Amino acid sequence: MELHPVKQYAHLFFDLDHTLWDFESNSRATLREQFHTEGLVERGVSDADAFIDAYEEINRSLWTRYESGHLHKDVLRVLRFRNTLLTFGIKDEPLAVRMGEEYLAICPSKSALMPGALSLLKDLHGRYKMHIITNGFDEVQGIKLERSGIAGYFDLVLTSEKAGARKPDPRIFATALKRTKAVADHSLMIGDNAIADIEGARSAGWDQAHFSPSVDHDPLATYGLKHLADLRPILL
Repeated sequence: MELHPVKQYAHLFFDLDHTLWDFESNSRATLREQFHTEGLVERGVSDADAFIDAYEEINRSLWTRYESGHLHKDVLRVLRFRNTLLTFGIKDEPLAVRMGEEYLAICPSKSALMPGALSLLKDLHGRYKMHIITNGFDEVQGIKLERSGIAGYFDLVLTSEKAGARKPDPRIFATALKRTKAVADHSLMIGDNAIADIEGARSAGWDQAHFSPSVDHDPLATYGLKHLADLRPILL
């Protein structure tokens, strides 16, 4: 972690997936459940880990297209399972559609948070106004917050669909400021994505804390974090 002279922040804006809500753990638990309930062993997919690996690679590629505006979310939801099943020689459109619907019903209800997230939010609560800015699907982000027990810590939950723009588009950051009556100079964006969260906030004139546990953080970020607890000497 790199420390800089600490500014006086009033508003903290968090990304949700991969920053507070443990997307990887929750998603993998969901996919493992689906692997068994859909009887994929009987369909010739003998290894749940191989199925999960294939899904995650395909989903990453499709999500990149979605975030760049080249793929509609409803198409993404079906394609990621259709293409994963095809990897194992399974051509079954009803199954792909059903798994896409099941995934969206099950995954948001999972409650795993990133290490240290809950205790940090408890300690920050009352000291700062806290908000969420997320590119995640509008209809499931609220469920994630409620089921993981952290919804009450945030004044504003702004999704890209509500804002009409996705991070790193400066319009979503401008909307966040307008909705919260915050100013850029006293706002801090905390997120894991170097482009969507960090570059986006920097372009909007905000300070940024890049949460990057496994790879080097953006060298231009105001703060680099390996653990969420690294925010404590900055904010507490």
